[in-house]
Amino acid sequence: MRLYLKFLSIHFRSAMTYRASFFLSCLGQVLITTNVFLSVVFLMERFDSIGGYTLPQLSLCYAVILAGTSLAECFARGLDAFGRILSQAQFDRLMLRPRPLLFQVLCQDMKPAMFARVLQAAVMLMWAIGSGAVAWTPQKALVLTLMILCGAGVFFGVFLINACVTFFTLEHIEALNIFMDGPREYGKYPFGIYGKPVLLILTFLVPLALVQHWPLQFLFGRGPGWYGLLPLAALLFLIPCGLLWRVGVRHYRSTGS
Repeated sequence: MRLYLKFLSIHFRSAMTYRASFFLSCLGQVLITTNVFLSVVFLMERFDSIGGYTLPQLSLCYAVILAGTSLAECFARGLDAFGRILSQAQFDRLMLRPRPLLFQVLCQDMKPAMFARVLQAAVMLMWAIGSGAVAWTPQKALVLTLMILCGAGVFFGVFLINACVTFFTLEHIEALNIFMDGPREYGKYPFGIYGKPVLLILTFLVPLALVQHWPLQFLFGRGPGWYGLLPLAALLFLIPCGLLWRVGVRHYRSTGS
């Protein structure tokens, strides 16, 4: 952990070398996600609710997804650039070092500017909490925390799968961006709004609904208490992701670059 924090400090100091560029990047990240949620705000000016959800509830819904994706992107940026690591034969050098391969890949690249989105998500959460979106109890506060942390874990797994695919293709598969970048767009509503087929896919294939739709039903008083435990079940998604990583490493062949 100390070594990881050291790498994080190095990347942060590197980003702060050009402070104006760093803060403009932060501003750009915030404006992108703000623009996504503004469509909800404008729609709610015409309708009192969407699918039975009020604006504070939708704000809480989007803040959970925004925080999860942003935390994953802060620390898993190296996986997003994994195709370049393979094509430039940098992975050969990583294999010679006495550190876990995945740890080294994660330390290759980090994106401190994504912390701006984490702060934005925190502001949205505070507004939703203060607006009475949920009748809060200590149990519900714990569930909300699990939704964010486990959501970051699920998105990390999606990044890992995309990286593992490049062991065989040397390029990322754009279709996987549906689960990587897409949630920032369609995560502004509970996933159940998009219909049963989508909800089934996001429950049993890529368990994003386990960290958003189903726990939200518990927070909003629409579902049983065991829905609050589903974010922990979503972490089981990391098991096949880890196994796929091991398979990819065993089948790795250097490009010879």
